[in-house]
Amino acid sequence: MNKKSLTQLATLAIAGSLVLTACGANNNGDKATNTGGTNEGAATNAPGTEEAKEVSFTIGYATGDPATKKAIGDSIKAFTDANPNVKIVDISEGTTSSYLDWLKTKDAVGEFPDLVEMRDTELFANAGKIVELPTDLLELFGDVPKVDGKVYNAPLTLNAPQGIIYSKKAYADAGIAELPKTYDEFLAAQEKLKATGITPIVVGGKDIFHMGFWLNKFLIDDVYSKDPDWNSKRTAKTVSFTDEGPVQAMTDYKELFSKYVDKGWLSTADNQTASILVSGKAAQLFSGPWMFTQIAEADPNFDFGFYPLPDREGGINVIGLPSPAGWTLSAEAAKDADKAEAIKSFIKFFFSKEQYSLFLKAANGIPSTKEEISYESTPQMQEVLKLMVNPDVKKSLAINNWWGENQIPPQFRNWFYKLMQDLVLKDADVKEYMAKADAEYDTQVKANQQ
Repeated sequence: MNKKSLTQLATLAIAGSLVLTACGANNNGDKATNTGGTNEGAATNAPGTEEAKEVSFTIGYATGDPATKKAIGDSIKAFTDANPNVKIVDISEGTTSSYLDWLKTKDAVGEFPDLVEMRDTELFANAGKIVELPTDLLELFGDVPKVDGKVYNAPLTLNAPQGIIYSKKAYADAGIAELPKTYDEFLAAQEKLKATGITPIVVGGKDIFHMGFWLNKFLIDDVYSKDPDWNSKRTAKTVSFTDEGPVQAMTDYKELFSKYVDKGWLSTADNQTASILVSGKAAQLFSGPWMFTQIAEADPNFDFGFYPLPDREGGINVIGLPSPAGWTLSAEAAKDADKAEAIKSFIKFFFSKEQYSLFLKAANGIPSTKEEISYESTPQMQEVLKLMVNPDVKKSLAINNWWGENQIPPQFRNWFYKLMQDLVLKDADVKEYMAKADAEYDTQVKANQQ
């Protein structure tokens, strides 16, 4: 494992780049002005000229969210329409396995993407599979997290908070007049929903990544919000999964899933959750803003809200710190000057003002660029943006998104998520299962050091 110390991220400097503010003429505060602009990336630094060589490169990205997948596909089409000499071969595939496993498989069969949405940057950097972000692309962004002092990624968006997406009708029918201010109030609301006959919560547990939404909610509340360096201490064996914080986190998770989550959660895919919510079969979904578009498309008339789920003391702790992730050039592609230049042109096009605003609107994303980007946002997205700029909201990361000394063994995330699925299904003892997590973590750390 890489032993570089994790830089403490005390503040999240996004206010300067985040201009998704409400229109002055709109008293509802749910709109942001789309200033438009031009697709600078299509007109400059692009190889789409008469003399340009024919060039082709492959692209790979996570496809779990249909709205984001379509938005990326639209960006690819717009770029190739403007630059007909460039062919972009999209090799992305939908799968219920993890994105990391998919990338490893592609690498094993010699099909690692030329341009890749990278999430496990340190792992692939150490393996020599990716290269640093070209210098002329660095100027597009503010402070991008570094791995061993190097920037590898052009972040598609900033990490977005997750929260409760709820049916306003279901809440009204259950007599929930005010949103919960503490976790215990949230549990009381679940009892009210249950009493009406509706399933309180839908979970897409068939897709292993979806398990991370709830698991990390509790881990952030009880572990990472109190100690962001917990992972490095676990690696050093000075803390344990059997400690009070992690045990409380997984006890809360087990109780929630046992009492209030739809019984078919293990066979429900992430992309089914929106339709289950809008159909009235479930009252709530815990997820991020990328789901807003899916829900609206499933039923444009569905009235829903969004709020962060508080901890027991009423504190708000959410995913929201930046991490080293985003568009990244493969080491192999970087050896081909024409291919590398075409990839750089696509990245510049992707983040150009007009094109990037379209992507952000479709994906309900939070801009990562230095240049101010604005687009029309929904009332639900406005709540997300408030969280991002609220200094009283603690920002953190998921268990596998830390890096440096806080990076966990790359295979541990999926193993742990599956272990926690088993915990619920077998109604097992939390502390016993957390002891299993300790043993597996140490085994994987040792294996990675050999």
